[in-house]
Amino acid sequence: MTSSPIQSHGSLRRNHLSFTDVVAQAIGVVSPTATPAIVASLVFASAGNGAWLAYVFATVAILFLSLNINVFAKRSASPGALYSFVGQSLGAFWGSVAGWSLLIAYLFCAGAVLSGAVNYALVLLHLAFGAFDDVIPSLILALGFVALAWAIAWRSIKLSTRLSLSLEGVTVAAILAILAVLFIKHGAAVDKPQLALEGVTLNSLQLGLVLAFFSFTGFESAAVLGHEAKQPLRVIPRAVIATVLALGVFLVATTYGLVAGFQGAATPLDKSDAPLSFIADSIGLGFLGPVIAVGVIASFFASVLGCVNASARIIYALSRQGVLYTKAGDAHEAHATPHIAIAISALLVIVLFAPLAALGVKLMDVYGYLGSISTFGFLTAYLLVSIGAPLFLKRRGELKARHVVLSAVSVVLVGIPFVGVLYPVPDYPLNLLPYVFVGLLWLGAFYFNFLRHRRPETLARIERELEASSDLPKAQPAE
Repeated sequence: MTSSPIQSHGSLRRNHLSFTDVVAQAIGVVSPTATPAIVASLVFASAGNGAWLAYVFATVAILFLSLNINVFAKRSASPGALYSFVGQSLGAFWGSVAGWSLLIAYLFCAGAVLSGAVNYALVLLHLAFGAFDDVIPSLILALGFVALAWAIAWRSIKLSTRLSLSLEGVTVAAILAILAVLFIKHGAAVDKPQLALEGVTLNSLQLGLVLAFFSFTGFESAAVLGHEAKQPLRVIPRAVIATVLALGVFLVATTYGLVAGFQGAATPLDKSDAPLSFIADSIGLGFLGPVIAVGVIASFFASVLGCVNASARIIYALSRQGVLYTKAGDAHEAHATPHIAIAISALLVIVLFAPLAALGVKLMDVYGYLGSISTFGFLTAYLLVSIGAPLFLKRRGELKARHVVLSAVSVVLVGIPFVGVLYPVPDYPLNLLPYVFVGLLWLGAFYFNFLRHRRPETLARIERELEASSDLPKAQPAE
């Protein structure tokens, strides 16, 4: 049976985004300031004085993973990102699993960081106006944040990336200023309990590594700009590596600094509601507390924006191939953005967040629930791309022994947090979240098999496009 072309209108703007813009997309999704604001406390609760070391190991693991992603990114560019990469190596079915996993990851990540933004905004409102019921304000704030993210993403991807980088940059600068004073004037640079790993066990370090890994998820989102970046086969691989290295240094330094700053404190790090503000107050920089609080809100918002942009481009790629709603494969004629896919992504983020908030679930619990499901999605896609990299190279006649070793190491390293989130079995309701993810993933696999039997022309189109996208030249000429 021959396949008829999908009638999509408009296209994404080619050769539009610089290296800085591509890095900004990844930084926006990751939201690095969320780690010292929230995640580092959770890592400390598990790994104690080994929290910084957990981030060192996580950085190394992500570097191995990024090299596998770059096996594809140096040879192929597509808004489908890891969906296209896995499809090129393991076939259309596993590509669809990776794509569906990534879509779950970005949407649930957006819902998680949205709860973080709303939570910090409510903290400031409580300080200004006193106590009040949080449910209605939470929903209003969430709608406002998502509506703003939708408007910016609809208007321009360049505006989105540069705004994200600016918002993150201000907050990172404030955090680094606090750390500099802490290290220089208060002698925290040499923290013997941390350097000696006092009280750290292998099991506690492994548990900390699972949470540390979550701080990096989304780093690969630079790849969704494959059709919009200048010289994507060069820019995107460099952006992926640069993002991981910058994140690794920042996360190790901030985690080490936070733990050092809380040594001997009456309230331990894992019990503190605002660890950055506590450190700022303790070293005489209390005036930076409100700046950091506003910056953390902005950082979470930047992550919502980045996730909406990333998930929209996955929806756009799938829709152009006839897998999802065909109209979502259209691009805005003036702005060259996937405007319908963006609207769908924004709506789904609200659908994920609003019921939990309306039921009165604590916002930080919402962050944990949605973030956990998001992590399952990212890990599944990472595992598949690591397995697929050597098979992709073998098909191209480029496979070498080092590629097999790199793949094997990445599979093992990705497997550590995968096992860590499943065993030992977490308490209720966290023990139900893996089943929620598997159920969502099963729906995607079921739908793909439905297409395979009922619309074989769609499968044929996907396979042709995946094959064509992997036949790009190995390099591009310099500008």
